[in-house]
Amino acid sequence: MTYESDSGLLAPGWAGTPTETATGDGALLQAMLDAEAALTRAQVVCGLAPATAGRAVTAAADASRFDTRDLALRARAAGNPVAPLVVDLVAAVAPDARPYVHRGAGSQDILDTAAMLVAARALAPVLDDLTRAADAVARLAVAHRNTPMAGRTLTQHAVPTTFGLKAAGWRVLILDARDRLSAVRESLPVQLGGAAGTLAAFDALARVDGGRTPAEDHGPGLPLVQAFANELGLAEPLLPWHSLRTPIADLAGALAFTAGALGKPAADVLTLSRTEIGEVTEGRGGGSSTMPHKADPVRSTLIAAAARRAPGLAATLYGSLAAGDERPAGAWHAEWEPLRELLRLVGGAAHGVAELADGLRVVPYAIRENLQLTDGLIVSERLAAVFAERIGRKRAREVLVNAAARARAETTDLSDVLADVLDEEPELAGLDLAELTEPARYTGSAGPLTDRALDRG
Repeated sequence: MTYESDSGLLAPGWAGTPTETATGDGALLQAMLDAEAALTRAQVVCGLAPATAGRAVTAAADASRFDTRDLALRARAAGNPVAPLVVDLVAAVAPDARPYVHRGAGSQDILDTAAMLVAARALAPVLDDLTRAADAVARLAVAHRNTPMAGRTLTQHAVPTTFGLKAAGWRVLILDARDRLSAVRESLPVQLGGAAGTLAAFDALARVDGGRTPAEDHGPGLPLVQAFANELGLAEPLLPWHSLRTPIADLAGALAFTAGALGKPAADVLTLSRTEIGEVTEGRGGGSSTMPHKADPVRSTLIAAAARRAPGLAATLYGSLAAGDERPAGAWHAEWEPLRELLRLVGGAAHGVAELADGLRVVPYAIRENLQLTDGLIVSERLAAVFAERIGRKRAREVLVNAAARARAETTDLSDVLADVLDEEPELAGLDLAELTEPARYTGSAGPLTDRALDRG
């Protein structure tokens, strides 16, 4: 029995998303073929190949005509899939065009360029999903701008905040991620350097074809790089980057940041949707194989998983910065799978957070009930400030520490205990305890902060 090599069975976070298609073996193969065809066309532009060759290679550069599995098996001999692909592509074009396939390039030129094409194409739906998620979260922030809720620090109730401010914070992170990915996508460069990053082969070929002499200082290499970049819609690099892996590191950093940024709303939803908290629900939760009542926060779970895996993948890519020589052994090869998996994880997470934000349901009555769980203790910071104005900071702290201990011990409301305290502290007479202990009256600048965050485009 034979099995499909990778159908995403253990990757529900990205299976079925646009990123899956954009990063699959077929997409990578097409990107390599696109790079080969663009290189031939660029040489046509620079007068290094006949126009018929550009048309022939472009016509043959169709991934459906090639066997990815066969290429993968044959790649074991060369250490990369470009070498067997070139053999097959040469065979797929007419004899007069064959000399212009892969002319002057190295395998790394094609595979690095293909990786940049795959990244650029995969990031397009990711950016769309991030925009969709930001818009959905903004709607939540507007709707709940003044919905007070318990702010939690170190897992415990701290002071009141608003759900609107929490949602606005999610949006800021999502926009931060979108901006970083967008900037990186715009900077993704082609790779073209030949055997060791000098472009010497193109100069030699030009001399053979056009009678150039060694006395001429500048070969066709630099114009060819520009033409190659123009053909593919990628950036022109300052230098060949065979062992100068800034583009990969920048991409890794932006992807890892995005995974972590999306992990924040997922982590919050996982906490707030707990049965005993119940302040939000995913709306369309996942079911259990054995417990019919379950509606698990599946999207948040998968996003959280991506956020945990991404740093390790990025670390591998950062480790490849220490690449020796003019073309590295091992460091380059170590990038391929982690980069694709990182693109897939982020693509799945972005798609997931867009769905999560679209369907998230806020439960105001649960938020209100939880806000009252500490019987007024959640506003002790406010009381401390007010009391300190009348009896000094030290005495105010003593009064409130004792009152809080008594409220907990007697399981009563803090305002009831403080009513007795006011009788014992003349300086505190006349204070409106009902107003001072109302959590909704102590959300600070949450509303204006939410507005400020929503002003960001």
